[in-house]
Amino acid sequence: MSEVMIDHREKAYALLKADADKILRLIKVQMENLTMPQCPLYEEVLDTQMFGLSREIDFAVRLNLVSENEGKALLENLERQLNILHEAAQKSG
Repeated sequence: MSEVMIDHREKAYALLKADADKILRLIKVQMENLTMPQCPLYEEVLDTQMFGLSREIDFAVRLNLVSENEGKALLENLERQLNILHEAAQKSG
């Protein structure tokens, strides 16, 4: 694999990871300041953001910039972190 291709793969993964982190931060702020997880707005924001990220990952996989396993792992890790946040909000609420 050429050095340029490796660089593109690393950049693609970093961008996807940054988008996943941005979703996590957005949900944290929303949970802390705006609404609780039972709120339809929270659900809609989360669903929209997760769908968008999954489409980005699919696109990167189709371009062979990210492996299917890497993409799945990114989504699963984000979902795991969001579940932890959700559980913590349920306990404190």
